[in-house]
Amino acid sequence: MQASYLQDLSKSIEGELYLDDLHQIIYATDASVYRELPLAVCYPKNENDLKKIIKFSALYNISLTPRAAGTSLAGQCVTDGMVVDLSKYFTSQLNFDKITKSIRLQPGIVRDSLNKFLSSHDLFFGPNTSTSNRCNVGGMFGNNSSGTTSIRYGVTRDKMISSKGFLSDGSYIEVKTLNKNEFQNKLKLESLEGSIYRYFNELFQRPDIENIIENGFPKSSIHRRNTGYAIDELYNSSFFNKESIDEFNLNKLLCGSEGTLFIATEMELQLDHVAPRHSAMIAAHFSSISECLESVELTLSHHLFTCEMMDKTILDCTKESMKYKDHRFFIEQDPEAILMLELKSNSLSDLELQVRNLLDDIKLKTKAYASPVLKNGEIELATELRKAGLGLLGNLIGDGKAIACIEDTSVAIPDLPHYIADFTKIMKSYNQKAVYYAHAGAGELHLRPILNLKTSKGVKEFKNISEDVANLVRSYKGALSGEHGDGRVRAPFTRQVVGEECYAVFNEIKHLFDPQNLFNPGKIVNPKPIDSDLRYEVNRVEPEISTKMDFSKSMGILRAAEQCNGSGDCRKSHEFEGGMCPSYQATRNEKDTTRARANMLREVLTNGHESKNPFDNENLKEIFDLCISCKACKNECPSNVDVGAFKTEFQYQYQKANGVKLRTMVFAKNNTINTLASKIAPLYNWLNTNKLIAPVIKEIAGVAKERSLPTLYSTSLKRKIKNGKISLSPKGKPKQSIYLFIDEFTNYLDVTIGEDAVQLLVKLGYEVKIIDHPESGRSYFSKGLLDEAQKFVDANVEIFKDIISEDLPLLGIEPSTILSFRDEYLKLASDKSSAHELSKNVFLIEEFLNAEIQKGNLTSKQFSSEKQDIKIHSHCYQKALSSQIHTFNLLNLPENFKVTLIPSGCCGMAGSFGYEKEHYQVSQSIGELVLFPAVRKSKEAIICANGTSCRHQIKDGTQKEALHPVTILNKFVLEV
Repeated sequence: MQASYLQDLSKSIEGELYLDDLHQIIYATDASVYRELPLAVCYPKNENDLKKIIKFSALYNISLTPRAAGTSLAGQCVTDGMVVDLSKYFTSQLNFDKITKSIRLQPGIVRDSLNKFLSSHDLFFGPNTSTSNRCNVGGMFGNNSSGTTSIRYGVTRDKMISSKGFLSDGSYIEVKTLNKNEFQNKLKLESLEGSIYRYFNELFQRPDIENIIENGFPKSSIHRRNTGYAIDELYNSSFFNKESIDEFNLNKLLCGSEGTLFIATEMELQLDHVAPRHSAMIAAHFSSISECLESVELTLSHHLFTCEMMDKTILDCTKESMKYKDHRFFIEQDPEAILMLELKSNSLSDLELQVRNLLDDIKLKTKAYASPVLKNGEIELATELRKAGLGLLGNLIGDGKAIACIEDTSVAIPDLPHYIADFTKIMKSYNQKAVYYAHAGAGELHLRPILNLKTSKGVKEFKNISEDVANLVRSYKGALSGEHGDGRVRAPFTRQVVGEECYAVFNEIKHLFDPQNLFNPGKIVNPKPIDSDLRYEVNRVEPEISTKMDFSKSMGILRAAEQCNGSGDCRKSHEFEGGMCPSYQATRNEKDTTRARANMLREVLTNGHESKNPFDNENLKEIFDLCISCKACKNECPSNVDVGAFKTEFQYQYQKANGVKLRTMVFAKNNTINTLASKIAPLYNWLNTNKLIAPVIKEIAGVAKERSLPTLYSTSLKRKIKNGKISLSPKGKPKQSIYLFIDEFTNYLDVTIGEDAVQLLVKLGYEVKIIDHPESGRSYFSKGLLDEAQKFVDANVEIFKDIISEDLPLLGIEPSTILSFRDEYLKLASDKSSAHELSKNVFLIEEFLNAEIQKGNLTSKQFSSEKQDIKIHSHCYQKALSSQIHTFNLLNLPENFKVTLIPSGCCGMAGSFGYEKEHYQVSQSIGELVLFPAVRKSKEAIICANGTSCRHQIKDGTQKEALHPVTILNKFVLEV
């Protein structure tokens, strides 16, 4: 069936086929617990394509699920039909009107990208989700998103002026505010649109409509309320309810309808003036959840802009997070809960007064034991910590996970402490200690039980807890879905929350809009049971997947992949901080995200583990193809999902079954080849640059014809040192001795950089020690040749384990090689204990020298006072496994150096990746995102790059030479 209808759809859309039939990837990876697999994902480029897809789906009775970033939490994007991805091509701003403070745009625009544009006009789009740097406005429309600022700026529904899009019959309509006369004209239309308006005209004139709304919907004081279809909002905001109102806007209903009624292709949004420029946040610490929640109503009497809560479970997750552990600077002792209260003002004196008043109330009227005040960048760090909550929960090791089945309930603020007390009783009856975090000021906490859905007990509790909490919500007249929508998870309980009469209206609305049930079926109404189509077969024997690398910290590679929860941090564009995931940033294809790779691996290993080699899978091969192993995911993913390690293991296992290609061997044995070729270096270099011969060599090697090849030195760095041509000791008594690791790239390709490193260390007063050692194994890691790599790992660990210490560290020049001691070595070494101890005293040369600056052992007086403008691009491994701050601080030591970090992610070369002809264009596209334009603009500045691949990529892409930081500093250092 699949192949047939894909061919037919291909014929129906002229030109390129915008389909991806890697159907085993769970593209709709919205942190769902379900395993429905889309038959295909289509990427319409315009309204005409989308109309054809809708007509096609009706012809074949295939459901369509519109999707933007896929960061929803309740299974809205899970489907067994077709996913319509609007995030790739529907990304235009269509009209901006500063006078009316409105903007018209397409649904694929990222929320923070929109606000980045609006900031220069002192405007912004208020709803602010924790996924704001990757979620799309279209998804916010579908879920009626709100976020941390809703207590001050409202929810997405409040900002909808108009929309355009498709109904299920393929008709294209505009939905906007209508006065009474315009509404009457709509009633006359002989179309599906006319039928819709006639239905609501009749519904809202029914004598029982107010009772239906009163009995079915949450208390009107609860502004986060997404349960079912928002007929209450539509009715209460229209002339049907209030004679003083002369308007009717169907967007009140469509916003939050989760793609079940309408596929929007344009939206017009009302904007707000930017928030006051000065901010302060009080982080009130409490010893219990109840004490924290009892304080919420009091704090809301102050003019708060945010009122958020984190509990101990979330806070404990941050302790081990590479990215977020430093964000804990404001936490005192071991709080059970923290209430984050933000105040703003355009006047600093007024802000200080607000802070004092709130602190006085907290001290006198709450049980908070600490209330640190955060300002400026501290607020952003604390807010990022709170926003990371969802992803951090993925760090839970093992099969028990924080399941988002009841995490979206909202109640009135006065009811919140009592509701949570009753909720806690339910949790205790199941022997559960739930996770509590998020929007206390809106009466909404994201409450998550820890469940193992691989067991029948866990699945039973999944269902029973959800049902019990739905009944509890009903008793408080709250909202089962506060901001994240019903989806597959909460839709099964909508009927019992809103009642039969109200639910009957929901069914009528769905059938009216979508009689064939084509648009995202099973969401909001007529759902499958909550415990159907689950991701895992219940009570099965968990697969034991044998791996070469050590994944025991995550209880194996399968559970390591399962830590991905779909939060979508890997969908960030290059506009925002971080480099995950470079290939996705270039292609904008979901299959190139970190989460798609993790989910494909999980899918294959879960359901293909009985095969002799489950890694021998072409879908895995394709999805890992553009992973460049930059390691950004290991650092930036809140769950620390290390897809680079997954790819390395996959390559190893796949090649065991299919053999190793010649090109793979050539790249892996690069150091061996260089050792032999150095004997005839002039001839070797001539062949690689000759206009007739070089293209032939590249074609044979599978190297892109556009790519230059590195120059080889005749005399290696090791030989120069051995021959005594480079001094290793300072003139006076050395400050300290260090060992230098001479990596395989510096030894033959970057010899002068090695000389600069030694000379710089010696001039600064350090004694350099060299010991004979093998290459690092880096090129073997990158090609998955782990048996060979392990030999280098074990040899280096054996050589250095007894001589390297805190007082005698091992330094390296090339980030990708020296930082392997802190990454791959720990997963491959036979002597893991020694490898771990060794890793504590292995440093990138910039790390060591920056530490010496902090100790006062190096000063600006040791360098020339000459002025230099320097722009830094840091290696991916440094960003992921260390920090750019070391290079930045080091180059700032000379008093007249002006140093700037280029806000780039990966350069795009990534070892051999950028050389390979099939990857060259993606490599260049990655470079063109940020790095190449920044280098071209920096005409007078020195470009600094500490990675050998980075320097080569910059040279090929911009024709500008980049220098290693040791080369720059060696030029300006003064003799001791």
